[in-house]
Amino acid sequence: MTATATTGSVTRTAARVVDAVKVYGTGDTAVRALDGVTVGFPAGRFTAIMGPSGSGKSTLMHCAAGLDTLTSGSAYIGDTDLGGLDDRRLTLLRRDRVGFVFQAFNLVPTLTVAENITLPLDLAGGGGDPEWIDSLIDVVGLRDRLGHRPAELSGGQQQRVAVARAFAGRPDVVFADEPTGNLDSRSGDEVLGLLGRTVRHTGRTVVMVTHDPVAAAHADEVVFLADGRLVDRMEAPTADRVLDRMKAFEVPS
Repeated sequence: MTATATTGSVTRTAARVVDAVKVYGTGDTAVRALDGVTVGFPAGRFTAIMGPSGSGKSTLMHCAAGLDTLTSGSAYIGDTDLGGLDDRRLTLLRRDRVGFVFQAFNLVPTLTVAENITLPLDLAGGGGDPEWIDSLIDVVGLRDRLGHRPAELSGGQQQRVAVARAFAGRPDVVFADEPTGNLDSRSGDEVLGLLGRTVRHTGRTVVMVTHDPVAAAHADEVVFLADGRLVDRMEAPTADRVLDRMKAFEVPS
């Protein structure tokens, strides 16, 4: 299930934005959520996006994933410019090449774990790659829960189902928006470890928005935003290093 993220010495980019600007509103009430951000997310890596409230981190993720459009600049999944796609082709790209994990698990309560994992593939008219999905079930540790329904699972187990569903179609990149926000610390730690293992075992790419330094420490790299701008990147983060960097954003009282 492994895949390489490099060709020779050149690292592939799963997703990126170039000169990304996003403005909400007009005139005196306009808010510049992204202010000329250029950043790439390497394939086969786990990247966290952090920043103070209002820094633009969720906006960056939504625009990079094709869930929102930029005011100016460009967003790419691989080499595909999202700005050049009509609504139908953008929908197909999100379905076939992008996975999503959100704070809410968004599972269908009447379906089993197995059915929830393959639901997007079934709706698209195909069952996916059975061998891939079977291996993925072992990665997320749900082999003994496949016949259960969401109400019979803990919150951490439900989020594992959501993670497996996001990876089931072998997307180029999975975007996770505060994926541990509804979990206790132990369950959250399990899900974050799962995301890291899934990246390593499958060669897929994860881009996660979080406000939590402990969560960010599970990533290979942290991208920091402030006031809609890219201000720093940190390789091999630890919770203490991330917390120290975040403290620099605090305004003295």
